[in-house]
Amino acid sequence: MNRRDVLAGAAALTATTVAARAERLPLGDLPGTRYPDPRVEVLDKRFRYKVGNAAIERIATGFRWAEGPVYFRDGGYLLWSDIPNNRIMRWLENGHVSVFRTNANYSNGNTRDRQGRLITCEHDTRRVTRTEPDGKITVLIDKFDGKPLNAPNDVVVASDNAVWFTDPGYGIDGFYEGHKDKAELPTRVYRLDPSTGQAKVVAEGIDRPNGLAFSPDEKILYVVDSGATHGGRSNIRAFNVEGDRLTGDRVFAEGFAPGFTDGLRTDVEGNVWCSMGWADPKEDGVRCYTPSGDLIGKIHLPETCANLCFGGPKKNRLFMTASTSVYAVYVETQGAMVP
Repeated sequence: MNRRDVLAGAAALTATTVAARAERLPLGDLPGTRYPDPRVEVLDKRFRYKVGNAAIERIATGFRWAEGPVYFRDGGYLLWSDIPNNRIMRWLENGHVSVFRTNANYSNGNTRDRQGRLITCEHDTRRVTRTEPDGKITVLIDKFDGKPLNAPNDVVVASDNAVWFTDPGYGIDGFYEGHKDKAELPTRVYRLDPSTGQAKVVAEGIDRPNGLAFSPDEKILYVVDSGATHGGRSNIRAFNVEGDRLTGDRVFAEGFAPGFTDGLRTDVEGNVWCSMGWADPKEDGVRCYTPSGDLIGKIHLPETCANLCFGGPKKNRLFMTASTSVYAVYVETQGAMVP
């Protein structure tokens, strides 16, 4: 048995155990909640973002693998992918949960462009799409150099409207989150210029490039390497953004193994908030790092966390997609992502 099989077996056992425990939880405040919520852990005095009279809430549940959250402030709702169920879900501020899109091509990562349109990474069709205001879906990219993409995973849009996305290929590893197929391209990070339709490779040599996010000034791009799923690395990398190029590849944060992080976002102060899971259940949740890479805070959840985003009318509520559920907590900062 190789390392990948061992990791997969351990992850499956942990996921089953944690999911069973989580399924017994009600919606609303988690059991044992008191103010201040001890599950929001301050590791360093620089973590000034804990709100003393705000608790972690479970706002939705009943999914197989919740991923790719994105908040629409102009509509007052959160969207996220329920990948194995092949749908995108929607939660309204009044608490109502509904299906936003069925037959969603096993969508994973979602974001918005500067015009407010939904941008989505689709596993099954191996493409990145844009949802127009009238609901029509426009294909932004599905091939590079004449070959099909592996399975785009996560995506962000810069102020110049360029679409940056990762292509690790998880969606073609098996049938649960897409379909089993052969990768014809290396695992990479791409930048797509929507005005020309041309894409270019901006980073490669990352085992499994996963979540990504810009610093508030867009001078740094953070990229998760979740290669631990296939016997590789488990870290967050940082790159300098120089126009349409990335330079200065370096490790920004590590210490996730044997688990790994998956998705990440930044706040207006430049802190990096990332998901955590797949190993010690006591570490499941979210971590917060300073721009210099110091770990200063943790948010503990009862399930493995896949991804997160800031939202709410003031962009000060952190939404966390975690296995079978979606959690939220107010924090004393705001998300940097626009819109």
